[in-house]
Amino acid sequence: MRELTTEIEIDAPAARVWQLLVGFEDYPGWNPFITSVAGEAREGESLRARVGGLPFRPVVLKVEPERELRWLGRLVLPGVFDGEHRFEIDPLGDSRVRFRQSERFTGVLVPLFWLFMRGATGRGFEAMNAALKRAAETKAAG
Repeated sequence: MRELTTEIEIDAPAARVWQLLVGFEDYPGWNPFITSVAGEAREGESLRARVGGLPFRPVVLKVEPERELRWLGRLVLPGVFDGEHRFEIDPLGDSRVRFRQSERFTGVLVPLFWLFMRGATGRGFEAMNAALKRAAETKAAG
């Protein structure tokens, strides 16, 4: 198992950050990493998503409004290359949150791709975090 984690503080209420996070239809306008998601943020829902041009079909594992969204994506079959992605919102006050994005990778192919994943995926997480911060803070101020 390997894991990536990034976080950023955002000057916006948890409700605003959550709205952006689950507003999948708006991803193409602000999210440089996960460029599209079709479906609903509902436990058990199978989504259609695109990351870096690559399609995948994660299944939503957990939805806790204004706190956590988690899904599981798989490459081909369980145990080959699985990624459990977690988005967490930790309130730091009425108008400030810590946004944490992490993914736990498991499966037989993970060691082969880890160096690439750690670099490219880590940069993607950071880019998404920064874009979410910009979008939430712009909307919060407006």
